[in-house]
Amino acid sequence: MAYALQQLINGISLGMIYGLIAVGYTMVYGIIGMINFAHGDIFMIGAFVALISIVMLISGGFMEGPAALLLVLAISMAFTALYGWTVERVAYRPLRGSFRLAPLISAIGMSIVLQNYVQISQGARVKPMEPLVSGGFEVMREGTFVVQLSTMQILIVVTTLTVLAVFTWLVTKTSLGRAMRACEQDRRMASLLGIDTDRTISLTFVIGASLAAVAGTLYLLRYGVIDFYIGFLAGVKAFTAAVLGGIGSLPGAVLGGLLIGLIETFWSAYFSVQYKDVAAFSILALVLIFMPTGLLGRQEVEKV
Repeated sequence: MAYALQQLINGISLGMIYGLIAVGYTMVYGIIGMINFAHGDIFMIGAFVALISIVMLISGGFMEGPAALLLVLAISMAFTALYGWTVERVAYRPLRGSFRLAPLISAIGMSIVLQNYVQISQGARVKPMEPLVSGGFEVMREGTFVVQLSTMQILIVVTTLTVLAVFTWLVTKTSLGRAMRACEQDRRMASLLGIDTDRTISLTFVIGASLAAVAGTLYLLRYGVIDFYIGFLAGVKAFTAAVLGGIGSLPGAVLGGLLIGLIETFWSAYFSVQYKDVAAFSILALVLIFMPTGLLGRQEVEKV
């Protein structure tokens, strides 16, 4: 019982990180109908920027405590927002009127470019880091096994739920959200009605990239080990989470991430860790057979 509870806690914290990345996928897909396959690498860059900022600010003795971590997060979000804007300008905007596969191929190429750029600039070796956020609570004890809920895990859950609430409000209640939904329904008509569609799409990429920075910073603080390849793996898992929850649905993205994290964690704990990805993708396939739009997705209605 205690072991299962510990795996549940670990799975929820991992799933919330996947959910944060999946929200960025969902926002971009919702407005232009394309998957930004470079989004996972933006997450990776956010983690590297956070690591460099921590080394410069905290390890260098300039700042410490929560204020330093907030500044690290702000720096990471600023840099990744710039990368997100660049990806949209370079990989998507020139191909917006082309056939649908063109921007998809361009995004995959951008993903490879970002991976190799970080590999060359930061090296291919794994980058470890000492834990900065310590402490936690003892949930229960069963013999010699102690179930721990760390402060970092609580922070991950609270941050993800807060981000979900804020961006749900942004999409449903603000003028930017109305512009996003108008572009999703009919980009040409939205442009005719006075909406700056290029600006709206760029802002969506910037917001999605900032979310990836939050996820990258939390991942670094939670696990303390990053390399240039974590963006590909996390990006594929987050894309799976977005599809599982229902692509285009913000709560669905977080729900899908939570499910992927729980499946991975429990499969690794009770079966073979080598086949955790097989289990996650198999369950995705089963869900999509019976629910093609995902758990919280809605059927698209095309007007003819």
